[in-house]
Amino acid sequence: MEIFNGRAATEEYMSTHSLTFSTPEMTLKKFALWLGDQVNVPEKNKTVPRLMMYINDVDNQTNKSDFLPDTDESFKPSGAVTDMFKEPSQVAASTTCYNCNRLLKAGSKFCPKCGSKQR
Repeated sequence: MEIFNGRAATEEYMSTHSLTFSTPEMTLKKFALWLGDQVNVPEKNKTVPRLMMYINDVDNQTNKSDFLPDTDESFKPSGAVTDMFKEPSQVAASTTCYNCNRLLKAGSKFCPKCGSKQR
């Protein structure tokens, strides 16, 4: 049985192409054109579409679930947006004014009672 190794193809494409100013549609179109490019096969001395380089011949004993497409639709942030989707860290506990000992909100810079600047 022959199976297209889409994961390997997308990883190679993404590692060699800049996605600057690319919309998802443009990226998909460029990827499809890239798969259709003619490439040389050194062992056979001929050119074939790049897609053929990612066709793997697997035996019948191989676990077919390894080749099923990833259908997980959950959002997994990466890159610059990872910090935006982190769980909020523990909220800082309320503190007291070092001058008059009044209870202050977390992050207060001044005491509302005595006006002293907090450290």
